[in-house]
Amino acid sequence: MTAQSATASSSSDPRRTPTLMTERLVLRPWRVDDDAETRALFRYASDPAVGPAAAWPPHTSETQSAEIIRTVLSAPQTFAVVLKPGDEAVGSIGLKPLSGLTEADDTERRDAMEIGYWIGTPFWGRGLITEAAREVLRHGFEDLGLAAVWGTHDLTNISSSKVMDKLGLSLIRVHRHAHLALLGEVYRDEAVRRITAAQWRGRR
Repeated sequence: MTAQSATASSSSDPRRTPTLMTERLVLRPWRVDDDAETRALFRYASDPAVGPAAAWPPHTSETQSAEIIRTVLSAPQTFAVVLKPGDEAVGSIGLKPLSGLTEADDTERRDAMEIGYWIGTPFWGRGLITEAAREVLRHGFEDLGLAAVWGTHDLTNISSSKVMDKLGLSLIRVHRHAHLALLGEVYRDEAVRRITAAQWRGRR
């Protein structure tokens, strides 16, 4: 499968979110103040099986979902995951600064970002997030010129662990008793993983 950016001319600017395409998916910017987009996000993000696994609480209203699109999902390099040939957002994936990786030193942070993702439960087990993440890694290394991409997951989250295994993110350390602030007083052991640009190119 060959994936490509639909807006290669602008994808090198980290302040802009391009539209990327894979065989089965369109990865595009989230649409702010769009009623259909808000309803779609609430439909999947209100599922209690989704958010807590990704360290955030289930959405409780469409108003909250609209606010999350405005304040969180509209961040640069954050993509709505859309299954072709439709236009409904069924998940989210993106690259963000390493603010959450408190144990990463300055050398590890240089030219690096963290990947995060989730998808609605009706679409689990189909390899869609792995497909999306492979394209986001390509975008990060080829278009943004990153030196490394990091990822974290709860040690008990087997599905996310398998995705990162397939992507080639190696285990760097385990962050014991990590505080998941968005969930309140919740603490979990987290796997901290990384793939460098050289490692990614070696897998191509």
